[in-house]
Amino acid sequence: MQVSVESGEGLERRMTVELPAEIVNGALEKRLKEIARRAKIAGFRPGKVPLSVIRQRYTEQARQEIFGDLVQSTYFEALAKEKLQPAGEPSIEPLEAAPAEGIGYVAVFEVMPEVKLQDMSEKVITRPQVEVTESDLNAMLEKLRKQRTTWDEVSREARIGDQVTIDFKGFIQGEAFDGGSADAVPLVLGSSSMIPGFEEGLLGVKAGEHRILELQFPEEYRAEHLAGKEAKFEVKVSKIAEPILPEIDEEFAKVFGVKEGGVDALNKEIRGNMERELQEKVRNLVKEQVMDLLLEANDVTVPKALINQEAATLQQQTKQNLANSGQSSSIDLPLSLFENQAKRRVALGLIIGEVIRENNIVLDKDRVRARVEAFAQSYEDPQEVIDFYLKDKKQLASVENVVLEDQVVDWVIEQVKVEEKKRGFEEIMNNSASGAETDS
Repeated sequence: MQVSVESGEGLERRMTVELPAEIVNGALEKRLKEIARRAKIAGFRPGKVPLSVIRQRYTEQARQEIFGDLVQSTYFEALAKEKLQPAGEPSIEPLEAAPAEGIGYVAVFEVMPEVKLQDMSEKVITRPQVEVTESDLNAMLEKLRKQRTTWDEVSREARIGDQVTIDFKGFIQGEAFDGGSADAVPLVLGSSSMIPGFEEGLLGVKAGEHRILELQFPEEYRAEHLAGKEAKFEVKVSKIAEPILPEIDEEFAKVFGVKEGGVDALNKEIRGNMERELQEKVRNLVKEQVMDLLLEANDVTVPKALINQEAATLQQQTKQNLANSGQSSSIDLPLSLFENQAKRRVALGLIIGEVIRENNIVLDKDRVRARVEAFAQSYEDPQEVIDFYLKDKKQLASVENVVLEDQVVDWVIEQVKVEEKKRGFEEIMNNSASGAETDS
């Protein structure tokens, strides 16, 4: 077997494989004998057709059939001989001029890129220093109280925070428009649920009163056919109710599953949940910075084949998520929508893989167990969740991947400069990206 390789654009390689006549003839003879056992030719009993007749009739067909088998049996051998690691499936082209009595083909594919880790000692990562304060705990308790708000009907004028029940009809240039009318709508004044001016226009109203509101839709309104247009709303108020917040007491604690210990136990549980969420958020913010630095420091040429594979996976996941949420999974989602994300994920995978290999990072099973246990604490029966993960290899593998990435993050942090900055709980929790680490 003769093998030669030519480099194409970027990571593309063209590998030519020529198989000598003895290999081809051996495979051809084997295939002809297989055909002879099942061939039905007039004048001969099944299985008794002379091989000379089989050769005369089926040699060309047999050569075509063995081509695929020979490619399959020699492709990986040729790759090993040339020490090539392909990225994705090859495109196979038969040689137009095959060697005498032999077979030849060209395999076109991309190879995996070489990743050389660069020095990161001058890179900087900002790690937030934040804790759950008494003020943060009180703010969370207030949110929980508001979630359990009840409404008490009143006869006074409406003010900010009240819930008014209204019927309204909207008109643009004297014509009613779709979606502009509704009956018995509960609206909390000050909630910014309606367009600017609507809720403000109902301050001071009383039950049974009618009001006319002359307003304008925002220029960036989500419904393009209404954006920027002037509208008139006829509003009738049928009821006004003020909010009643529950007292933070033993009964309140029981609503949240705290059966013993009352308010103190509730506070302890809420603080514990907040601290776990905060720890996870900080970890993710630092991890995001680490991943950005790895990409910034290590320029990797990503094989198109891997980008396409990952984009297809993301496309399928998105369709599945849409279907799970009750939306149509037949929405047109071009593969190009996912290419940038796919390229980032593949590049990071290649870099992370090299970090693991070069530094002999081995999965820390104790951290895997600790990660599962920490995750399970948010469930009513933590041990049941722990057992589920430890017995399910697929679920456990997802945790192992996260832990291995965390170990890579730890390695990167040891290589770079780390700046500690104090941040507030709400500031961190309300930030969805690494922007929480920037100076304000």
